[in-house]
Amino acid sequence: YLVTGVLLALNWLIYVWAVNSGHVVEGSLGYFINPLLSVVLGLIFLREKLRPLQWLPVGLAAAGVVYLTLSYGAVPWVSLALALTFGLYGLMKKIAPLGSLHGLTLETALVLPPVLIYLLVVGNRGDGAFLQAGLATTLLLIGCGVVTAVPLLFFALGARRVPLSTMGLLQYITPTIQFMTGVFLYHEPFNLDRAVGFAIIWLALIIFSVDGIFHMRRSWASSVA
Repeated sequence: YLVTGVLLALNWLIYVWAVNSGHVVEGSLGYFINPLLSVVLGLIFLREKLRPLQWLPVGLAAAGVVYLTLSYGAVPWVSLALALTFGLYGLMKKIAPLGSLHGLTLETALVLPPVLIYLLVVGNRGDGAFLQAGLATTLLLIGCGVVTAVPLLFFALGARRVPLSTMGLLQYITPTIQFMTGVFLYHEPFNLDRAVGFAIIWLALIIFSVDGIFHMRRSWASSVA
C-alpha cells in the first residue's frame, strides 16, 4: 500500500502539473495509453484471456494510441508517465487484500506525512495557496480533493470485480472527456491527425461494447435454458 500510495501521488502530481501548464490534451493521451497498458498487464500478470473478437478492439486501440503518439511529433513524457503510474496502480489494486475504502484510506495516509511537511515548508515560505489565497480558492481546492477521491473509491471497487482487461478498455471514457475539455474549453490545438486517432479509438470502444453486450445476452440465455 505504500507503493500504491506513491504511484497515486506521482500520478496526481504529474496530472495537476499538466493541467496547470497547458498540457490537457497531452494528459488525455496518457489516459488513452493507460487502458491499453491495463489490458497488457492483465494478460501478463493475471493470466486474463480475451475472447477472439476482443482482440480486434485491442488492436485498434493500440493503433489509435500509436497514431496519436506519432502525430504528436515528440516523446510525450507526460502521457507515458501518467499511463505507467496509473496502470501499475490499477494492477496492484486488483490484487490488494483490503477493501476499496480501507485501501484508499491506508495508501493516502502513508503518503500524508511528507505531503504535510511539503505544505508547511511552502506555506512558511509564503508560496502556498491552501488557506492563504482566499476563501474561494480554498473551497475549490477542497472540492478538488472530493472529486478526486470519489472516483478513485469507485475505481477500487470496480478493480476487484471486473477483469483488468475489461476495466482497461472502459477507461477510454475518461480521456475522451478530458480530450474534449482540452480542445473545446481550453482551446488547445486539434488537427486532422488527432481527429483520426480519436476516431480509431472510439471505433474500438464500439466494437468492444457490442461484443460485451452480445456475450452477456448469450450467457443469460444459456443460464435461463
